[in-house]
Amino acid sequence: MRVECADGVAEVTLLGPGKGNAMGPAFFRELPALFTFVDREPSVRVVILSGSQCIFSYGLDLKAMATALLPHLEAGNLAAERGKLLDLIGDMQSGFDAVSRCRKPVIAAVAGACIGAGVDLIAACDVRIASRDATFSVREVKVAIVADLGSLQRLPRIIGHGHTRELAFTGRDINAERALRINLVNDVYPDESALIAAAREMAREIAANPAIVVQGAKQVLEFSEGRSVADAERFVAVWNAAFLASSDVKEAMQAFMERRPPKFTHA
Repeated sequence: MRVECADGVAEVTLLGPGKGNAMGPAFFRELPALFTFVDREPSVRVVILSGSQCIFSYGLDLKAMATALLPHLEAGNLAAERGKLLDLIGDMQSGFDAVSRCRKPVIAAVAGACIGAGVDLIAACDVRIASRDATFSVREVKVAIVADLGSLQRLPRIIGHGHTRELAFTGRDINAERALRINLVNDVYPDESALIAAAREMAREIAANPAIVVQGAKQVLEFSEGRSVADAERFVAVWNAAFLASSDVKEAMQAFMERRPPKFTHA
């Protein structure tokens, strides 16, 4: 993966070496470390995640991962081998969890194929947008695997149970128009160039807002999932009681009274 940071925006680009930015051992080593970095780096306020060469990702690099994923049936202790596989899957899940836990908003900009683990990855992001040529597939069923990197847990919150079950049971491809219709993506753009331009514009708009407030909104949204309105309201009340007294609030009020744009210091 490649990461470039400027003006509060970290642009993370998926790279090979697998065909179509497929996810092999190097990807799963790098992902949690990279998102721990952007989460903790004060200068980063928003993240854009995209693929290289007009492809988001073909998903898991089966060729590179096959030896690790298939239990060694000839081994004397099959239970131990299955225990190793359980640990490996947990390690792989931790990278996608790091994306989801990142306090900074993450925008997935999807061009071309987004297959299998690619869908797991974008489901862990906050916002998804796509180019017109994008295709999506929860493909694991086609290779005799139950999707295990978060899509079956996160997609129902995004597109609902019916659409999630259809995609998971059939493994079929859907195009960008269908993805927009079922709310998998927010918007569709004519081509990759327009897609990246839109992602950068959204990122700049987010980065211009007070960082602590944007991150607070994300944490409140995450906390509220599955909880009562009363519990969620109490949480946001406590959050604001702790963090409302910032210099950015004072600047926002002053700018409003002076009828000028605010100049936030993100403090």
